[in-house]
Parts: sequence; C-alpha cells; structure tokens
Amino acid sequence: MTEPRQKPGKSKQDYGTPWNLIRAVEARFGRLDVDLAAHADNTKAQRFISPEEDSLVVPWAAHLGPALAWLNPPFADIEPWASKCLEETRASSLRVVLLTPASVGSNWFAEHVHRRASVLALSPRITYEGTTAPYPKDCMLSLFGFGAPGFDVWRWK
Repeated sequence: MTEPRQKPGKSKQDYGTPWNLIRAVEARFGRLDVDLAAHADNTKAQRFISPEEDSLVVPWAAHLGPALAWLNPPFADIEPWASKCLEETRASSLRVVLLTPASVGSNWFAEHVHRRASVLALSPRITYEGTTAPYPKDCMLSLFGFGAPGFDVWRWK
C-alpha cells in the first residue's frame, strides 16, 4: 500500500474518499446525487463526471439541477475547482460538498471559500482508500449552496 505524502507536483492525485467519510456526509446532508470528479472505480455517487468529460468544462448547474454533489478534486491545483463551485452555486439550487486540505492561508481559499461557503474542519484526519496512514494534513469540507457562510469543526467519525 502507498502512503499519501506531500510531493508537490508528483503525488498521486486520485485517491478515493473513504466510504466511512461519505456515509457520515450523507447522514448529515443527504444522499449524494453526483460525484463531480471521479472514475468508474472510485465514484461515490451513482452519477459521476469522468476526467474524459472534464468536470471543469461541464456546466454543473445546467446539467444537474437541484442536486447534492460531491467533489474530491486533485489537490495539486484546487483553485479552478473552488472557483467553479462558487460560480455554479451562486444562482442555482445545486449544492456542492468540496473536500480539500485545510489550506486556509491559500489564495484559492481567500478568493473562493472564505465568507462565501460554510466550512467544516474535519476531525480526525482522513485515511484515503488504498492507503494505510492518515493524510499528512488536516482536511475540510467547503459547503457551497448551503446558505450562510461560517466555520465549524466536525468530528465526523
């Protein structure tokens, strides 16, 4: 088994979200309708957008309607994903749950998440599918389309 370690620009970018986190998310927010960045072998919803379809090009709100969407994007470049989450949920009934490292000092967080989404810092750390040790950074969920922005800590396990 491999371990998810920080190797900027070189690390594996498609670790699957563990099912225990997905079940906790669904218990809190409802059943996930679509996975916005998945492969057939790691999707967390019945419907998904594959890399070949290019989720950053697909107009989510127009194609999905009032859906609850899951997004565990490649961590190497989160900015376009966070930007799209904000854009697609501004004037629609789409809700997006975005899983990322808790990079609250990053530009993408300041520009697209802070005071624009509800944020749940996750405790404990996540052990992704195909790994044996927790991811070496804290993670968070940014909730777009859920109403008022805010920040809290969620003991999901």
